Amino acid sequence: MKLKSIVFCTVVLSVFCFSVHAQKSSAVLKAGINLANVSVTDNGKVDDAKMLTSFHVGIGGDIHMVGPLYFQPAILFTGKGTKSQSGDPSSATYYKATSNPYYIEVPVNVVFKAPVGGGAKFFAGAGPYLAVGVAGKNKVEGKYLGLAFNSEKSIDFSNDDPSTMNYEEDAGFGKLKRFDYGLNGTAGIEGKTMLISVNYGFGLAKLQSGANSSANDNNKYRVLSFTLGLKL
Repeated sequence: MKLKSIVFCTVVLSVFCFSVHAQKSSAVLKAGINLANVSVTDNGKVDDAKMLTSFHVGIGGDIHMVGPLYFQPAILFTGKGTKSQSGDPSSATYYKATSNPYYIEVPVNVVFKAPVGGGAKFFAGAGPYLAVGVAGKNKVEGKYLGLAFNSEKSIDFSNDDPSTMNYEEDAGFGKLKRFDYGLNGTAGIEGKTMLISVNYGFGLAKLQSGANSSANDNNKYRVLSFTLGLKL
């Protein structure tokens, strides 16, 4: 599955570079902060207390389509996840867990731009994203009846084949689905050389391997991001 993930990323990067090179476009280096979480209810709400701070970095394209509309594909290395806590560190029984998986993510947005003066433009848009899990850590620490414990291990992704839509190979307890997908929205201000934006990723795939993604909106990624971009 690691080989398939590498091939997937290579193909996506090649298509991205060709698209940016072949059209009237520019490239943008991107980096920023993620405030990641996981939905905890059937209707997709999250617990703000469980928000995990992570990051993203990558490159995006800015391809003019027609009028004020632009096509913006990107490829990002991005962190997601969540954290949970039960009890207080000073108590005899305490538990804290952090899950911080990393993905290669490909968001594809259609963006509307409008001038706001001084050469700057406001932009806003939306589109789908697809991501493949490549790394990450699960950390656990706490106390049980006063005895401290802690552990850290690499995240175990299920080795599923995305071409088998109704079946997930290698599903098992404690494993995350290898592939994530969903919708994203973005808005911000750009100048001649830089841009700032706020983005929101609304996951549609459940985290647990073998889980039915369409059953409800529980256990799906929700990621609020703040991005700084440098035009090339």
